[in-house]
Amino acid sequence: MENCKELVILSVSTTVSSVADAQALARRIVAEKLGACVQVEAAVLSFYRWQGQQCEDPEVRLTIKTLPSCAGALQALFAQAHPYEVPQFLTVTMQASQAYFDWVRGEVVDPIP
Repeated sequence: MENCKELVILSVSTTVSSVADAQALARRIVAEKLGACVQVEAAVLSFYRWQGQQCEDPEVRLTIKTLPSCAGALQALFAQAHPYEVPQFLTVTMQASQAYFDWVRGEVVDPIP
């Protein structure tokens, strides 16, 4: 099990208000090699409080598969390109199969070689 740490990928979750915004963000993440895959799920209904108001809005969820070392660069991209003032940036580390890990590693630019 000692090799397990070498097979860790990062799953990042965020939301935006439209499919068009989700597709634009997903395309940029993949084009800039910050994520190997971005899954877009429409029809999420979010209930939250924003600036003192209770809100209820449809959103689109993006799930980004990347390497843990890419988290900082992905957050920087969100600061520049995400349409929300305070974008959701939630991460979960996951144990990948060797083949899936190799694919992710081959598709992203790892800032820590």
